[in-house]
Amino acid sequence: TLPDFFSNRFRDEKKILMTIAAILILFFFTIYTSSGFAACGKLFNSIFGLDYRSMMLVSALVIVIYTIVGGFLAESTVDFIQGGVMSVALILVLIAGVSAAGGFSNAIETFQSRPGFLSLFDSFDPTTGASTGYAGVSIASGLAWGLGYFGMPHVLLRFMAIRNSSELKKSRIIGTTWCVVSLCVAVLAGAVGSAIPAMQGLAGADSERIFVIMAEGLLPAVLAGVVLAGILAAQMSTSDSQLLVTSSAISTNIYKGILKKDATDKQVMWVSRITVVVVAILAAILALDPNSSIFNIVSYAWAGFGATFGPLVLFSIFWKRTTFKGALAGMLSGAAVVVLWKSFVKPLGGWFGIYELLPAFVVSCLCIYIFSKLDREPSKEIQ
Repeated sequence: TLPDFFSNRFRDEKKILMTIAAILILFFFTIYTSSGFAACGKLFNSIFGLDYRSMMLVSALVIVIYTIVGGFLAESTVDFIQGGVMSVALILVLIAGVSAAGGFSNAIETFQSRPGFLSLFDSFDPTTGASTGYAGVSIASGLAWGLGYFGMPHVLLRFMAIRNSSELKKSRIIGTTWCVVSLCVAVLAGAVGSAIPAMQGLAGADSERIFVIMAEGLLPAVLAGVVLAGILAAQMSTSDSQLLVTSSAISTNIYKGILKKDATDKQVMWVSRITVVVVAILAAILALDPNSSIFNIVSYAWAGFGATFGPLVLFSIFWKRTTFKGALAGMLSGAAVVVLWKSFVKPLGGWFGIYELLPAFVVSCLCIYIFSKLDREPSKEIQ
């Protein structure tokens, strides 16, 4: 686990880094998992008109069952299959969207006719039909999302679990390619969808439903089913990864690492399963509000992980001078700034409205560097 890595990297015999990292994983992943449950509930509500809360709870139950029964191997296998379904879904919707928009050239003309739609420094407001300034704070906030990847436990875990280190180069290429292609196609599909007359006017939380609306309105029933299954797969594959990482952090790092060091594998497994259930219940409670924005929930958790673990992962690998005190200061400061900035500073607006990940990431980096420099140089063994 990631807490294991930090503890081993800095020879933390008292398991302080491990404990704090596990607690922060529990906190932010509970929030993150609730976004996946909410997305599943919104999907069934949009498609079939079923009650949001009921379907959200059913979806959570299904995810919990196969995560508990199958563990990491089943979760990894299912994620691979779900990734394939997601890829097919993205391509199908993009092709159907381009066709419905009258061709790609026609879609481009529609984009060009909208003030600010294709500008890097302006955006198009669908409610007023006018261009609005895309301030520097918005650009910086958008770019800051990329920093989050350095600290995502469920992303890093895939590389940590590789069978042989010689396969890392290949897995790096595959992972990066998948991210670039999937993100570009997803954004392009949404943009093309907005060029379709029947899809125009969606704003706010409703804009999150454009993929579902396009699938239902543009594709034959069978293909629409594949696409909608792809959306469900995307949410399930993320939620099960988060539940598994959280359960591993609690059962391995807290329970066996600190509370009961002589725990058997069976006892650790049961603690892991109980953790999955408890976290799922807490996440489901957070997801009970049908009006909650999935994007806002994800952005908060993404910032939390990115600022808490991202700088420390980078410093741990690329700067031998990093010390235990620097690591501890960086981890705590990153998490604290995310929570405080989101709650008290961001509402002030202006440049204070910048995405909390960026200032938290910077503060964490500074704390790691300053506290490490003030501390004595680590031993050759740690370096």
